Amino acid sequence: MPALLAVSHGTSDAQGAADVRALVAAVRSAVPHLAVHEAFVDVQDPEAAAALAAIEGPVVVVPLLLSSGFHVFHDLHGIVAGRADAVVADPLGPDPRLAEVLARRLPAGDDVVIAVAGSRDDRSAVDAEGMADQLSARLGHPVHIGYLAAREPELGALLAQHPDAAVSTYLLAHGYFNDLTRKRAEGHPISKPLLDGSEPPAELVELVLERFSAAAAQLDRAHA
Repeated sequence: MPALLAVSHGTSDAQGAADVRALVAAVRSAVPHLAVHEAFVDVQDPEAAAALAAIEGPVVVVPLLLSSGFHVFHDLHGIVAGRADAVVADPLGPDPRLAEVLARRLPAGDDVVIAVAGSRDDRSAVDAEGMADQLSARLGHPVHIGYLAAREPELGALLAQHPDAAVSTYLLAHGYFNDLTRKRAEGHPISKPLLDGSEPPAELVELVLERFSAAAAQLDRAHA
């Protein structure tokens, strides 16, 4: 069986870092015979390329990232290039299980804005729109997207047009973008990020393992 290398962005926020570690630990506990390693694309160590190089044998790199974009296609696909026994899984989102966690956390209300980090990569925008659609289907009413960087509409400007909106925080954990969400959405009810200091949601653990299994099967087919 390949090893699982879980790669998140990295953060200097102590709570956010602890919550991501807890998710990785929950994945490890769910499948005790699976070798689970942790790495980062920025801020924290070990850096993803170094962590991958230290693992012997086949590896599935699972991005603990909510959408496609630069980190997935440049950083992670870049580190597996030239290594036939390593593959990058799909990012965590969009997925109906994330919509379920977001809906569970969301304050009551029919006007909802989902706060998304944002990226200049158009593939990231497609994923954000897909997640908004899935949350909308789960809630039964429209969901508007407010971006925190790189794209429009910017969250604060959008909320000025929706003074009664509740904000669904579509971020993995506490950190820079969560702080920015709370600042720009001041006065609005705001949900916590997907990892919020409590036990990691079962849906996230299941999602990480599903992404791993799908990519491991791809690796098997390539070597069949």
